[in-house]
Amino acid sequence: MIKEKWLAGIDIGGTTIKLAFLTESGELKTKWEIPTDANQGGLKVVKDIGETIREKLLDLNKEADILQAIGVGAPGFLEMETGFVYEAINLGWKDFALKDELEHELGVPTAIDNDANLAALGERWLGAGDGAKDVLFITLGTGVGGGVIANEKILHGANGMAGELGHITVIPENGKQCNCGKTGCLETVSSATGIVQLAMEMIPDYPSSTLAPLMNENKITARDVLVFAGEGDEGAKAVVAKSMFYLGFVVANLANTLNPSRIVIGGGVSKGGQTLLDPLIETYTKFVLKRVGEAADIKIAELGNDAGVVGAAWIALAAKRQA
Repeated sequence: MIKEKWLAGIDIGGTTIKLAFLTESGELKTKWEIPTDANQGGLKVVKDIGETIREKLLDLNKEADILQAIGVGAPGFLEMETGFVYEAINLGWKDFALKDELEHELGVPTAIDNDANLAALGERWLGAGDGAKDVLFITLGTGVGGGVIANEKILHGANGMAGELGHITVIPENGKQCNCGKTGCLETVSSATGIVQLAMEMIPDYPSSTLAPLMNENKITARDVLVFAGEGDEGAKAVVAKSMFYLGFVVANLANTLNPSRIVIGGGVSKGGQTLLDPLIETYTKFVLKRVGEAADIKIAELGNDAGVVGAAWIALAAKRQA
């Protein structure tokens, strides 16, 4: 009888750590989460991960050796090959050997990548990427992130910074300040935060908009904008159209450069669905080369919050196969 083999996917966030066990064929066995405790310079996170994995295996009546490899998504500036975290401000990590510490804690081969890259890989493996070899993934949340997959491999760049799509400049002059220190980044207009900022600027021109009373109370959210736009509110539609113009422009130019077969839009903002996609695709179609556009489908992500742990399991599998 062939013994079943599992992978662990771990997605470390500032407030929670998401974990999952999957088979090598991608079957999700279980998923759960624990709070993130960033004390002791990251060692507490490692010990908590080790403890919860051992407890979960015990609960499932599984031996420890069922776990073949671990993949981890971590925020901050990383060296993917060594699993070394140079800095992760939200977790208080600096010069932290995450891969080495986890392997010491659990005795299982471990692979590390950044969280946005893993979401891209997760969608490619089991989600909207449909196993395509060339995928452009964009995540729209509080910020804008992304991942570029070329010939089935995630692009990291010279020092791990490939895929920082949110910091492509879309407003060369008089743009808003971005958290990265530059101005006019895509993140300032197409993230959830950017959509709210656009609404605060534009809704005064639409006094009959359902958003107007919310603006006066400073209570507008990106979800409000997308919901009301979907209901036909002209002010909200104008905000979404402007935000998605910038995103569509960037996506078209990235597609012209990368020639992907699948473009996936994820993150919380992507819950806007067709309300979001319609203006995005309108601008994208205007700027993309015809032949490039014919090759690429644009889809909303399918895995939601599971994309990171699925992608983490994928890099664990890939690392195991290369070992």
